[in-house]
Amino acid sequence: MLFMTTTKNDKALYSLDNLKSDDIRAVDAKVAAQKIAFSPMTFQAVRALLELGILRKIADSGENGLSIKAITEKSSVSEYGAGVLCEMALGMGVLRYSLDTTAENEKYILGKIGFFLLEDELTRVNFNFTNDICYFGAFDLLESVKNGKPEGLKRIGEKWTTIYEALSSLPEREKKSWFEFDHFYSDIAFPDALPIVYSENITHLVDIGGNTAKWAIASCRYNANVKITIVDLPGQTAVAEENARNAGFSARISTVAGNVLAESTELPKGADAYWMSQFLDCFSLHQITKILKKVFAAASENSLVYVLEPLWDKQKYIGESYALQATSLYFTCMANGNSKMYRYSELVHAIEDAGFHLSTAHHNLGSNAYSLLVFKKESQR
Repeated sequence: MLFMTTTKNDKALYSLDNLKSDDIRAVDAKVAAQKIAFSPMTFQAVRALLELGILRKIADSGENGLSIKAITEKSSVSEYGAGVLCEMALGMGVLRYSLDTTAENEKYILGKIGFFLLEDELTRVNFNFTNDICYFGAFDLLESVKNGKPEGLKRIGEKWTTIYEALSSLPEREKKSWFEFDHFYSDIAFPDALPIVYSENITHLVDIGGNTAKWAIASCRYNANVKITIVDLPGQTAVAEENARNAGFSARISTVAGNVLAESTELPKGADAYWMSQFLDCFSLHQITKILKKVFAAASENSLVYVLEPLWDKQKYIGESYALQATSLYFTCMANGNSKMYRYSELVHAIEDAGFHLSTAHHNLGSNAYSLLVFKKESQR
């Protein structure tokens, strides 16, 4: 990330002044520009190294490293194929040369970037999601921006207007990558969010956009008295019901199937709490206000509204902020064409425009620095 100031431990320091700075050296800027220019091919080079098992074999060799000949023997890839992939990986910092390498006996060793590609869960989830869901559709990003529609979605199928309608019909690999991405970003904050939410006397919680019932099941395990109502699209509620039944909570987890934006979809009234986990980033700011007006109409004077989101200007590290900004492009070209990962202030303002006020903000939940925002009706001030 070239537009942020960093400290020695790579912490992002957000301010308008930092975002205005451009103090990178010209020679480094040119290198970064080349990385952008060739990024589709370098991405596929890494994919090949991973799927052919070459990166893992080099990692297993430790500091001894592997020669191209040894890589060929261990992976059944030609010396030419192994050579071009490893040379590109060398240029990317994914691999490095052995210290005692000579021209006659070049050996490759895993670099720090290669370690994260192999071992870091955030990187793995993001990589698979990009490859299996976004890669082909990203070619249509320009048209998506121009038309305000997810033009890349046609690469998956022609009959859907948003990706959420397609989820239950995706092939198994693509479905696995999408749900691993979704659950990694949301579930990782649940252990920190549960004690905050259930420190209140909540016996009925409405989970809007409850997806596969991950939060609902976690809630039932954490709180023996709470009952959850999940509101989501029919395909998702069917999966949620099955998961709730398998977890033994079908008596405490119910569902309402419908599109929350549709006038015909009514939210359960008077619940103690309304919960939205990584849900509002699926909508434009205008739609967020519309949804929250519907929540406002259903909520009692004492209802609490919880919003759990990763906000890109509230992250601890630049890599996490970058991943969220990149995820916005997925929303643009694949998901719906009009939403993104939001900044703290713009999301809060959109919710407050519906008649709520921000009561409490809990930041840095989980390893991905989620924010749990707690809202009340204006009359509760």
